[in-house]
Amino acid sequence: YFPFFDLDKEQMRKKSVHTFESTEKDIFFGTLLTDLVVYLFFPLDLLPSKDGQDLTESFLLHVVDILLHYIQKTFDVKSKVLDFHHPHQLLEGLDGFSLELSDHPESLEQLLVDCTDTLKYGVKTGHPRFLNQLSSGLDVIGLAGEWLTATANANMFTYEIAPVFTVMETILLKKMYEIIGWGETEGDGLFSPGGSISNLYGILTARYKQYPEIKRKGMTVLPGIVLFVSEQGHYSVKKAAAILGIGTDNVIEVKCDERGKMIPAELEKNILQAKRKGQTPFCVTATAGSTVLGAFDPLQDVADICERHNLWMHVDAAWGGGLLLSRNHSYKLSGIERANSVTWNPHKLMGVPLQCSAILIREKGLLEACNQMQAGYLFQPDKLYNVDFDTGDKTIQCGRHVDIFKLWLMWKAKGTSGFEAQINRYMELAKYFYKVLKKKDNFKLVLDAEPEFTNVCFWYFPPRLKHIPKGFERDQELQKIAPKIKAQMLEEGTAMISYQPCGDKVNFFRMVFSNPATRQTDVDYLIDEIERLGKDL
Repeated sequence: YFPFFDLDKEQMRKKSVHTFESTEKDIFFGTLLTDLVVYLFFPLDLLPSKDGQDLTESFLLHVVDILLHYIQKTFDVKSKVLDFHHPHQLLEGLDGFSLELSDHPESLEQLLVDCTDTLKYGVKTGHPRFLNQLSSGLDVIGLAGEWLTATANANMFTYEIAPVFTVMETILLKKMYEIIGWGETEGDGLFSPGGSISNLYGILTARYKQYPEIKRKGMTVLPGIVLFVSEQGHYSVKKAAAILGIGTDNVIEVKCDERGKMIPAELEKNILQAKRKGQTPFCVTATAGSTVLGAFDPLQDVADICERHNLWMHVDAAWGGGLLLSRNHSYKLSGIERANSVTWNPHKLMGVPLQCSAILIREKGLLEACNQMQAGYLFQPDKLYNVDFDTGDKTIQCGRHVDIFKLWLMWKAKGTSGFEAQINRYMELAKYFYKVLKKKDNFKLVLDAEPEFTNVCFWYFPPRLKHIPKGFERDQELQKIAPKIKAQMLEEGTAMISYQPCGDKVNFFRMVFSNPATRQTDVDYLIDEIERLGKDL
């Protein structure tokens, strides 16, 4: 804190001359005191203010210093994954960090302190021991892409506003169609705000394809339609049904085998039962990489059934889509080329910074027919360029964030082979983790077979539980173990890993590998940490 922060701006400027003459150098946020003039000013002094160029440069360099310091800490395994505080502590304020908003502008100095504190009390999702989510890691090229995107501050609805970005999206979508296996004349799509919205697009388009009149006349013209998803499918399918007026009761969950894969015979049976009840099936959502168990539905079998019953086939490959880039593992998505629509999230397995999700539709023109409203102030047909690049009328949004550049830049940096190597390494880590756990008598795998994906699910048994016979009593105790270990991990900030129940299985840990910073040593550390925190429970 400097006393001249209490002065008004004119006084500050006068006083700063005397204050800074007496000292040659000092360090604050990693910069020289001669640069500290930034702390004497307010946001209104930045560009586009007259003579604001030098101050703007100084301020942004301070921000970059803060970010670089944070990035270095993120990749340091000795640093904490997080400095945990409860919600009420953040609401009340911490060590001068207040989330309350003022009616008056605050100084640039205070804003820089707020930037530092925001990162300090958040989670380092790029930390090598952050293993909590399907989307993790910090790719520096992707980060640079996100910075540039924010600087450009463009909107993806028309070519005239985002000429480079709209063409980039076209090129990348075409690449993704090819990887899926669609023909040259097939494929349409866009990038959306996450996999749940992409799944919504898939179901919305499926319904429009079967019943185009719904766009004008609404739900009253429809029969009692139903759709199908595996019992391990993502909850966003039910959300989409609720949003679209189909209703969650009309989402029929199909039984899975012990690995979490949809059973084709059960799907066929459910379709026939629905028809006998007078319901009208229209769509099946298959899963390629389920959230918890990492299961891949048998897509060829599902496609056969969809063709037999004339049903739209949507594949939720939000998590597993990246495996298409691996020649060693892409066979697990065999049949995806027969899908009518696909959700694929590069912000998961491919490590692109959030958010980056694509909805891909095999039939050209369908997405626009379903969603277009031809707003005259945006989508004029007589513009000076090819208006096919005005993609905004395909979307359910108007404004759309630029999610494409960071992926494009990363693809340029890595090449397809770079993504492949990264994904293959995740698969090797999962295999290593599985083999280590298999040899330990105080860990038990949820699935005995070698992992099909990077998900590895397991229980930890403290010594006292090993002597309790399998059954209700032991399950009641085992249910409490993962949450207690996770709570201690959070409080100490040593690592992050998720847990959940699933079906009749009580709480277990789910390890997922999608963080490029994670190494075998981090895997070994996590096992030791679980044992350390759990042995006396």
